[in-house]
Amino acid sequence: MKKIFVLTGEPSGDKLASKVISNLKKTKSDIEYLSVGGENLKTLGIKSIYELKDITYLGFTNVIINIFKIKNKIKETVQHILKFNPDILFSVDSPDFTLRVAKKVKKIKPNIKIIHLVAPQVWIWRESRVKKLKSFLDHVLLLFPFEKKYFDKENIKSTFIGHPLLENKIDNNIDISQIIQKGNRIFSIFPGSRISEINILTPILFNFIKMMNQKYSDMFFVFHSTKDNFSLIQNVIRNYGFKNCITISDEKIKSYVLRSSIFAVSKSGTISLEICNAKIPSIIIYKIGFINYLIVKMLVKVKFANIINIAANEEIIPELLQNKCNAKNIFITVNKFLTNPELSLKQINRFDKIIKDFKTNKPSELASSILANSF
Repeated sequence: MKKIFVLTGEPSGDKLASKVISNLKKTKSDIEYLSVGGENLKTLGIKSIYELKDITYLGFTNVIINIFKIKNKIKETVQHILKFNPDILFSVDSPDFTLRVAKKVKKIKPNIKIIHLVAPQVWIWRESRVKKLKSFLDHVLLLFPFEKKYFDKENIKSTFIGHPLLENKIDNNIDISQIIQKGNRIFSIFPGSRISEINILTPILFNFIKMMNQKYSDMFFVFHSTKDNFSLIQNVIRNYGFKNCITISDEKIKSYVLRSSIFAVSKSGTISLEICNAKIPSIIIYKIGFINYLIVKMLVKVKFANIINIAANEEIIPELLQNKCNAKNIFITVNKFLTNPELSLKQINRFDKIIKDFKTNKPSELASSILANSF
């Protein structure tokens, strides 16, 4: 029996990996799997050797503080992979973790094919990393068409597959009447999947909701969370005493709620693409520690944090980062969109053109066929 080890480092990678593996399972049933994964891979019946939260760290300082723990996790992961002895190591995103593991595995067992989904963002920083990837990656699956030139330059095998999260699989048979009363306008909030992100952003977001409640009486705020963070966010909502606010973790319900929303506030990251794909106007927010921010500021080569803005080289989706990330600024920016519908329509039309360049016909199927043909 053929074997694949699926290696992720955070919930967004787990979600991407599950879309690809779900397609692969439909065409090939004779593959044994093991993973470092989360709830999405678990729903496919794929065991994880430990919880994702054990390796999810935010910011450079946290990594430095936990450096020995991280090194031990890398060592432990490598040992598990070698013991499992897969034909393919399928690593997804989180390059500072997954690629370190992949490099060590390849050095010890060069016959294991390593296929990596979500290229390191060399167009943002550390372009020199591409040369190093050549020694241990057999194939890189790219989400964006403009990435290919970096890998072609170093003769690294790569394929632009498009973004699996942009696949239009719509389920309209969802009843949310028990969750949200008719007549309320739905407002989606994405506070992040890491506890450190949630701890920083939720106090700001709840102060923002207080301001919104003073002006709007028909808003219902929905926090989109992972199952791991559901109780954490639910407890915070309870502590604030909001009656027009809930958290949800079911993926199908989350998708339907997003498409039914009038607006979204999201932390910077992959989720922004899903929001754009649902044609929902939005802004992004983000805040990290001052030292981490200074380090990032020195390393990055682009003006924007959001992939849509980077691709357009202009701020289509407002970015409220660091000092700008406060309740008052979020309220002012959101209110500007809600009171000027033409502003929302203009944003949707502009990001829709960019999203089209990121799409291929069936990215998950293309990725799964590459895995199937790599044995």
